[in-house]
Amino acid sequence: MNIVADIWQSARQTVLDVLPIIVVLMVFQGVIIGKKPPHFKRIVIGFVYVTLGLGLFVLGLNEALFPIGKTMARQLTSPEFLGIETMAAADWTDYLWVYVFAASIGFATTIAEPSLIAVSLKAQDVSGGTMRSLELRIAVAVGVAVGVGVGAYRIVSGTPLPYYIMAGYIIVILQTLWASKTIIPLAYDTGGVTTSTVTVPVVAALGLGLASTIPGRNPLMDGFGLIAFASVFPVISVLGYDMLTTWARRFDKQDKKEDIS
Repeated sequence: MNIVADIWQSARQTVLDVLPIIVVLMVFQGVIIGKKPPHFKRIVIGFVYVTLGLGLFVLGLNEALFPIGKTMARQLTSPEFLGIETMAAADWTDYLWVYVFAASIGFATTIAEPSLIAVSLKAQDVSGGTMRSLELRIAVAVGVAVGVGVGAYRIVSGTPLPYYIMAGYIIVILQTLWASKTIIPLAYDTGGVTTSTVTVPVVAALGLGLASTIPGRNPLMDGFGLIAFASVFPVISVLGYDMLTTWARRFDKQDKKEDIS
């Protein structure tokens, strides 16, 4: 009975969350545009599917992903796993597997991010295939992996968050001056699509779990902030990927010219 009650409560909350979207669409479609939307029956069925899917997804987050993230953080930071007597004796170098796990989970969740898949496919279509969807997803995932790994180090070391974010955006600004103009808008958008349905819950649970288990850390002050790393570092990685591919093409053209001459 608890499962049924949880599903009902999640579905009820999801309906309330989706209701403003439905109201806005209906008002603009019926009052502003003044026309009945085509395939109205399919739209209604689609909204039902979306509501059910979101409700089950939110329930799954609360029942599985959040507890798993906290449990993994607690296990990876336990004195028994680290091979130390007390947590007070731990150094930031003792948390190597925490950084590895944070980077791995950041990469895996980003690759599976539906919003990133949608954006990468659209980018491939618009570019006529010159920009491959899988390559873009890997570049973004590498950025998130590095960002979450660095963010985990920040939580362990207790260093101030603003320093990392300011340094990251300085790098982005410098890269923007040298990157191709066609990639800049897409690179900036990738920083937003990574902070979506799959990545955010897992990364947030990891940050809160780390801040709750490491002595001297405040979950409210130190537990949050990993999402910021998952936003800025993908921009860096995508711009860097574009710069590397551009330089590689230039060198390839030069080699071909030398071979011809």
